[in-house]
Amino acid sequence: MRTLCASTLIGEFFVIGFAGLVAMKDDTLAMSTVWTVCGIAMLLSVLLCGMITRPGGVQLGWALQIALIASGFVLPVMFFLGAVFAGLWWASVHYGRRIDDVKARWAAAQASAGPDAA
Repeated sequence: MRTLCASTLIGEFFVIGFAGLVAMKDDTLAMSTVWTVCGIAMLLSVLLCGMITRPGGVQLGWALQIALIASGFVLPVMFFLGAVFAGLWWASVHYGRRIDDVKARWAAAQASAGPDAA
């Protein structure tokens, strides 16, 4: 699960950065505000890569997905991109857990077969 979720979060890191560049073109937004918000979101996405397997890591990831969708009120294309990344996040968590289960069953089968089974 860790690899899939981290890949999604790194993709979000870049999307948030590019969204910041687009948001700079809006005259009603202060550049310092845009980059403060984008910087915090980008930092959170990188930090979450290491927190995925810890308690609350997946929930913080969901909070980031909701924030990404909500950023569509400032930059409308983010409604679409946020929904895409929320779908990717769901898939990463769902299929990542399945992969972890399969790996655990395989490791248990290998351990019970003994050292000569390889």
